[in-house]
Amino acid sequence: MSIRCTVESAFFIAWSFLEQSGELGPPDETANIILDAIEAQLRTGERRQLMLANKAIDAYRRQMAQGRLLAGRQIRLG
Repeated sequence: MSIRCTVESAFFIAWSFLEQSGELGPPDETANIILDAIEAQLRTGERRQLMLANKAIDAYRRQMAQGRLLAGRQIRLG
């Protein structure tokens, strides 16, 4: 399977999961986070679609949690 097909499949798995779980955020931001996470894993040699998708979901959740924490701090400090 080509890298392109692997990336597309992993992206679709991650996107679909986040959408079905109700965690999907702004489309552009979500897509960028997922793709960045997949790209970083590809650089380490990971090619398994499900692993790429799962780690992309974890990366997305971490970034969303950090964003919420930062937003909460700004509200309290503002």
